[in-house]
Amino acid sequence: MEAIRRYLPATIILVGVLVAWEVLVRASGVQGFILPAPSAIWAALVENWTEGYAILPAARVTLFEALGGLVLGTVLGVTTAFTVSRFPGSRDTVLPLAIAINAIPIIAFAPIANNWFGILSPLSKMAVAAALVYFPIMINVLRGLTQVETSALELMRSYAAGPTAVTWQLRVPNALPYFLAGLKVATTLSLIGAVVGEYFGGLTATLGRVVVAAASSLRFDVTWAAILMVSLTGIVLYLMVVGLERLLIPWHPSVRGEKPA
Repeated sequence: MEAIRRYLPATIILVGVLVAWEVLVRASGVQGFILPAPSAIWAALVENWTEGYAILPAARVTLFEALGGLVLGTVLGVTTAFTVSRFPGSRDTVLPLAIAINAIPIIAFAPIANNWFGILSPLSKMAVAAALVYFPIMINVLRGLTQVETSALELMRSYAAGPTAVTWQLRVPNALPYFLAGLKVATTLSLIGAVVGEYFGGLTATLGRVVVAAASSLRFDVTWAAILMVSLTGIVLYLMVVGLERLLIPWHPSVRGEKPA
């Protein structure tokens, strides 16, 4: 019952928006190439699930590229955060570089990545996704590793704990909630990066290329269907991180539904 009470308002809003969208499109006579009705989008998704534009096989390739970029960006971000927290003197060198990477326009980096790794290689799309994932992971983990309670640090030092013990017994547990919060953001960013990379060329069986091909053919119902597939995939990845959060940090107030003190 608790889960029903928590998600019922969001479900009602979602259903209300879809119904209003359907009614307004049908009542106003808006052309499908401007804004297709939800029923038309769903019909296009079903029709092109494995045939036609083959959205499901395209989603598999895009998901593979997004997950590859997510893993790569996460590993680089966590490594950078641990390096900076362990060697504070490197902060003035590493953080400006990380900020510069985050400031790169993704639509400008995508063609460069295609040139570096090959337009047909999934590595080029993974690189774009990793560039988006890197900063939120790095900055969240770094915050968790460095913003520990002074009293806890003093307690560890009173027991003559070395830097390694302090890191693994105090800093890492403190950083886990920050890491998982960053990972929630990173899952959706990885999909955005993969699709943007595909938009600038690559294999035809990807969601990015489906969007381009369908829009070029004025099949905007298929374009919206591909966008819907990206959104649903992002929701699934987000929920997987939520499940991981409940597994790794069941003690945290955010998981128990409590307000932090």
